[in-house]
Amino acid sequence: MFVAGNFLTALASVLHLLLQVYIWVVIVRALISWVNPDPWNPIVQTLNRLTDPLLEPIRRWMFRMMGYGGIGIDISPLLLIMAIYFVDFFLVGTLSDIGMRLR
Repeated sequence: MFVAGNFLTALASVLHLLLQVYIWVVIVRALISWVNPDPWNPIVQTLNRLTDPLLEPIRRWMFRMMGYGGIGIDISPLLLIMAIYFVDFFLVGTLSDIGMRLR
């Protein structure tokens, strides 16, 4: 059973690392959006492709909740980062605990 425990612990570590990297991608995307980025820049396009699939549903949900008036600022990156931290603490913590118990 120690092989399964080691696998789950390693999976939790890799998942934690990937989630932390994605948080930084979201932060960089939010910071770049404050300036007027060139939409044809490959870095900007890559950041948009990586973050838009998760940010757009949050934006649509916020638009429905706030209506047309809204709050005037896009807080969807903040909500996404909070959701990623929740997944990180819950899923990675659970995988790590299960992995430790199987050792």
